Amino acid sequence: MNTAYKLEEMPQGFLLFTITRPEKRNAINYDVLEGLEVAIEKMKDPAYKALVVTGEGEKAFCSGGDLSVFHTLKTEDQAYGMLSMASKILVKLLMLPKPTIALINGTAMGGGCELATACDFRLAKAGVKAGFVQGTQAITTGWGGGTMLFEKISASSAMKLLMEAKMVEVEKLVELGYIDAVFEGDLMESSLEYLKNILAIEAGVLEAYKTMLVRKWTNTGLAARIEEEVRTNSRLWESDAHHEVVNKFLAKK
Repeated sequence: MNTAYKLEEMPQGFLLFTITRPEKRNAINYDVLEGLEVAIEKMKDPAYKALVVTGEGEKAFCSGGDLSVFHTLKTEDQAYGMLSMASKILVKLLMLPKPTIALINGTAMGGGCELATACDFRLAKAGVKAGFVQGTQAITTGWGGGTMLFEKISASSAMKLLMEAKMVEVEKLVELGYIDAVFEGDLMESSLEYLKNILAIEAGVLEAYKTMLVRKWTNTGLAARIEEEVRTNSRLWESDAHHEVVNKFLAKK
């Protein structure tokens, strides 16, 4: 029985994907990746106008890749297999011809930020932090998130977030253009209010506008650029510096 995620059909006309691993701060493992593929496939159903992605609980949206699972990947080739699979799923999410929304209910770190970046809108609970912290692990983004980030916000803001590799308050992320809105109180309720005008529009119209954006990414070779990101991360993954960081992290567990 799957315990890594759940899918819910919401009466407002969207599909809700929730990572259900709060004990792991909603870290992504192979089951979560499989669940994302299932959700993306289900979005072919015309009944769904949008896909919403969130994490269970109040502490974490997603803490990135589960190091307790992925630490067994040592070589460039081993890392590439996982990174390539995950990046292809996030590209499918990015290119989905329907609106996608990340509800950032708690901390978003590393690959969690890459997941959020693949979505069209990022709505967050007040007081949370998010960060592309991969640099502190002696690697880059590896699921396409860095390449996607340069498509979503200004180059200088993206460079700052990626190169500083630190956790950032959500209010600052609004200034940088990464977060679209921050809400006090119940995040789902507030987000539905934010999205109600979008969800009221005919599905065909929403799909047409998203397709315009996807066409731009297709014409500028985004998938090929993401593949280069994956290969760069794979090479860095094999380094002693990265394995030392991972081993220290796991030793604290």
